[in-house]
Amino acid sequence: MSNLLLKPTSSLEKAINGEELSFKDGVDLLKNESLFLLGNAADQLRKKIRGDDVTFVSSYYLNYTNICAASCQLCAFYRKEKDDDAYTLTNEQMVLRAKMAVNDLHATELHIVGGFHPKLNLEYYEGMFKSIKQNFPKVIIKALTPAEIFFISKVTKNSVKEVLIRLQEAGLDALPGGGAEIFNKATRDKIVLGKCSGEEWLDTAYQAHKIGLRGNCTMLFGHIETPEDIVDHILRIRELNKKTGGFTTFIPLKFSLENTQLEKQHTIMAESPSTYDLRIIALSRLLLGNVLNNVSVYWIALGKKLAQVALCYGGNDLVGTAFSEEIFKAAGKPNQITLNELRYLVKEIGRTPVQRDTFFNTLNRI
Repeated sequence: MSNLLLKPTSSLEKAINGEELSFKDGVDLLKNESLFLLGNAADQLRKKIRGDDVTFVSSYYLNYTNICAASCQLCAFYRKEKDDDAYTLTNEQMVLRAKMAVNDLHATELHIVGGFHPKLNLEYYEGMFKSIKQNFPKVIIKALTPAEIFFISKVTKNSVKEVLIRLQEAGLDALPGGGAEIFNKATRDKIVLGKCSGEEWLDTAYQAHKIGLRGNCTMLFGHIETPEDIVDHILRIRELNKKTGGFTTFIPLKFSLENTQLEKQHTIMAESPSTYDLRIIALSRLLLGNVLNNVSVYWIALGKKLAQVALCYGGNDLVGTAFSEEIFKAAGKPNQITLNELRYLVKEIGRTPVQRDTFFNTLNRI
């Protein structure tokens, strides 16, 4: 009850009044503000911007390879070519999985990501998208994070713009937001090895937006980041979206510890507490304000029950079904859910479930 007697900080008052928050404001809120007041302000802003709808998409995850030239300490998914469980799917295998996703699971979106395979050429990706579109012309292909696009450009010796244009012509509709991790170089260098810099990720996203390829954006939290890293990351996203309007949603991703090098090296002994997770969701809403309307709650990383709470701390989207997700599964997170269960989770907290497409157009209101 003591929280009810606390007065909001000047930073929170600015947020409540609809003012844009600065870097200093963000750090102040993350470090000092009452979680109750922070969440209440974020929830009010969510309601003002997005109402009481909670959206989600019917999405099927296709991981075309787990072979990766990078060796990120935060990842439990990647393998090297010599590993017994390393794999790379053929175009034919991708089409078969797409058939199951579209025909059996009624997915409207294929979320296609993988490792940084050092030997795949640009034609592999073009062939994959063309084959899927020939068989399922209406399905949305959301594929290849900015980090993957940047890596493909280096391996194939094409510019980022050329890679994006060719893949768009082959059937690419949107980009997922993975690989952003945390932008600050000092922290990023301790958890990422062999991946693009934060600046390169942002520039790749910028170039995608300029040719009409929209997509989501992410931030990995709950590892070794500082409050300053968190605020810096969100504000860089905000500034880019002011220029392009190309991001569909912001997804704060809770770091999953199991089977990662950070766990094996005892760099991190436990995952972040749920109070911190909620603080990050709320801060994301307040910092992004009217610049990026959607803040997604990734139920796979948070768990279904905490995800419901996060929807009351500024979140308005549950991402989706994520059928066949493998990356968080490799880090020990269960990943099974249906559209009906998503609807139930939303109705339980008195909100309105809305099935959407990749671009947040309404498909079905329940």
